[in-house]
Amino acid sequence: MHTLLQQVSLSAPLFILVFAGYGLMRLAHWSKSMADALTQFVFAVALPAMLFRLMSDFAVLPPVDLRLLLAYFGGCLLVFLIGRLVAWRCFHLDGVAQSVFALGGVFSNNVMLGLPIARLTLGEEAVPAVALVLVFNALTLWTLVTVSVEWARHGQLSARGFYRTARGVLTNPLVVGIVLGTLFGLTGLPLPKVLAVPLDMIAQAAAPLSLMVLGMGLAQYGVREGWRISAAIAAIKLLLQPLVVWGLALVLGLPVLETQVVVLLAAIATGANVYLMARQFGVLEGPVASCLVWTTVLAALTMPLMLTLTAP
Repeated sequence: MHTLLQQVSLSAPLFILVFAGYGLMRLAHWSKSMADALTQFVFAVALPAMLFRLMSDFAVLPPVDLRLLLAYFGGCLLVFLIGRLVAWRCFHLDGVAQSVFALGGVFSNNVMLGLPIARLTLGEEAVPAVALVLVFNALTLWTLVTVSVEWARHGQLSARGFYRTARGVLTNPLVVGIVLGTLFGLTGLPLPKVLAVPLDMIAQAAAPLSLMVLGMGLAQYGVREGWRISAAIAAIKLLLQPLVVWGLALVLGLPVLETQVVVLLAAIATGANVYLMARQFGVLEGPVASCLVWTTVLAALTMPLMLTLTAP
């Protein structure tokens, strides 16, 4: 019950921002073009700034336990591939939609929910492991889905096909932010304050604006849009992903605390950034918007179950 109340208290501000975006469309009568413009700002400016700042902190990361990264991101890769297969065989989606569907099954809201919930339920000693996942989350999952989408759009077994795919990946604003932040982080230099302050201000706008954009999408599509697809993504995210990650953690001999951390993060609700990806590429906008709402609600039940299963 205590964990449930923590989840509710942490989720409430997220829903307020979603409802604010919903109200702007339904009550203030914002046009779709205004929502599209805000989406473009978040995708091309705010999120890249956030990813740059996240990746630029490489120099202050705790020692890397490869088993932790293999358990979490190995699980993400396996579930991503399963998600694409389900999207193809069960829903007959194209390559771009398959990629967004699969991303919804592996991309957790770890910044706004994962980190605070891990701190509350597992203690401060869990924070370094969470920090590792947060940083490599940006590097691996955004790059994975971007490559998957661009290959679906341009990929051919030819030099031209590989070139068009690589160009699409390397010009994606999210990947640009990740690459530049990683390169700067590897230098070990602190970011000058004159640059760090404005970047931080822009980066801090990414999460709340993403949630407001989600609310705008719900105003356009409703929570019942594509409910079968939403239910499939939610089941993959809240049940399959944490179980796969847990299995890999056991196989790799990950210590109990780190195992609980990666399973907890895998069991967190789908992140709002998945909706931005859906909107950017014009696929599954309604189903993904619905999925984000339902996984945030249902995670309050499934997450304590996963913590109980992994308890020593």
